[in-house]
Amino acid sequence: MIDRVDYIIVGAGSSGCVLASELSSTPSNSVLVVESGPMDRSFLIDMPRGIGKLLMPGNPHVWSYGVNRGGNRGSEVWVKGRAIGGSSSVNGMIYARGFASDYDRWAELGCTGWAWDDIFPHFLAMEDHQLGATSERGVGGPLRLTPHPRDAVGAELCEAVIEAAGQAGIPRVDDTNASPAGGIAYQTRNIWQGRRQSASKAFLHPAMSRPNLTVSADTDVLRIVFEGRKAIGIDVRDKSGERRILANREVILSAGAIQSPKLLQLSGVGNAKILQGFGIEVVHDLPEVGQNLQEHFYLQTKYRVTGGSLNSEFAGLKLLWNVLRYAVAHSGPMTHAAQELIGYIKTDPALARPDCQIGVGLYSMGKGPKGLVLDKEPGFTVGGYPMHPRSRGEIQIASADPDIPPAITANYLNDPLDRATAVAMVRSLRKIMAQPAIASMVIEELAPGRSVESDDAILDYYYDNGGTAFHVSGTCRMGSDDAAVTDPAARVRGISGLRVVDTSIFPELPSGNTNAPAMAAGRHIGKMMLAER
Repeated sequence: MIDRVDYIIVGAGSSGCVLASELSSTPSNSVLVVESGPMDRSFLIDMPRGIGKLLMPGNPHVWSYGVNRGGNRGSEVWVKGRAIGGSSSVNGMIYARGFASDYDRWAELGCTGWAWDDIFPHFLAMEDHQLGATSERGVGGPLRLTPHPRDAVGAELCEAVIEAAGQAGIPRVDDTNASPAGGIAYQTRNIWQGRRQSASKAFLHPAMSRPNLTVSADTDVLRIVFEGRKAIGIDVRDKSGERRILANREVILSAGAIQSPKLLQLSGVGNAKILQGFGIEVVHDLPEVGQNLQEHFYLQTKYRVTGGSLNSEFAGLKLLWNVLRYAVAHSGPMTHAAQELIGYIKTDPALARPDCQIGVGLYSMGKGPKGLVLDKEPGFTVGGYPMHPRSRGEIQIASADPDIPPAITANYLNDPLDRATAVAMVRSLRKIMAQPAIASMVIEELAPGRSVESDDAILDYYYDNGGTAFHVSGTCRMGSDDAAVTDPAARVRGISGLRVVDTSIFPELPSGNTNAPAMAAGRHIGKMMLAER
């Protein structure tokens, strides 16, 4: 049983898998990855449309958290990956890098070394894109990427939406990652030959053949161990009981934007008054731990259509046939990502960059007695969210007991500009759906429905029906100022031997999904750590 290594990585998620691959590439480094969840052997993980079962509270591959939405808007449940691969093993497989302006903005906020010119090479090095190499796209990397196939079932509906978007002023592009001005395209996905390409599959599993890398699944990290203000190890618990593992060099938290700040607080790093209230000995008073929480607030609009919907493919005998088809040939609609189309739009043409991401899924759902259920009639969804929220939430421990979930407040749409952008996005989606190219296929707007027309009515509907986009970030903010939790090298301020490397260090959300930026961050910090030595 390992009791001492050079580097301990807490969490085998998107950043942690890449970081482990980088650090273990040097044979003299001994690396341990500790993951609370199980190995990623489930058939549902491999099958892209397995997300319908994976992203359910109570599934053994996810954490489930109760979240206060903010104000008097009630609560919801957030799920985050809890398995080898982390959220990359349960997410919608949408590969979105964000825009150059996102990372240049990070640099302006004091994250030296995180401008687009610094980060872009990491994206290129990771990618093996089916569309081939260009100045904006990589090939030969470990992460295999494909666009949603243009001849797949439902193609006629996809083409109608793309043409309608063009009529509404949103250009068609081959690859939104290579289009800084936005546009709409078939979704780029981390899927290859019908199988999910998670961070664990692309980075961690190939590295696990190295003798200097050990991966411990089904192992809970209870706290970080300190000598003074130096992190020297972790206390863990597995089926054999509790034990301590020491780090010769560093402990790196890659547990995600909820678990990483929780572990810091449980270990005595955070707001001293809050920690003392739970009887936790304060190692370092760092009030911003758990603050600056950001999340994309996602809303789906829903339409009844004449054809092109996949609703019937995911129900009854057709569902059984498609699962069998997938098991035998890895083909059919079970190979689709969470959405077939992706777009970046400006709700105001005067904006310098797109402010909302939209996605088209060839399915529609309603609320049933046991949760969401597919509509029996043909339908599809056009959803999205404002990409650059100004509203901020927080996460704080609710107990000194590591088994007690933290208290999370999202504060969705707390900022007036966020509210205005949310309303403008819904109106932009309706504008697309009103174009001639799609009108003949649309029977009815089911949600929000045409009775929801005024700004106030749209906002109320958004509050009541929107929810997490699974992109929570910012809770261990990176920066050069004294209040930042981590510095631009991801080191926890005021502490030695401890870093945080996951979406919690992002000072602001990137434009779009966070999986690709999380992997790039893991590679960036990994290269940085190797260079330091």
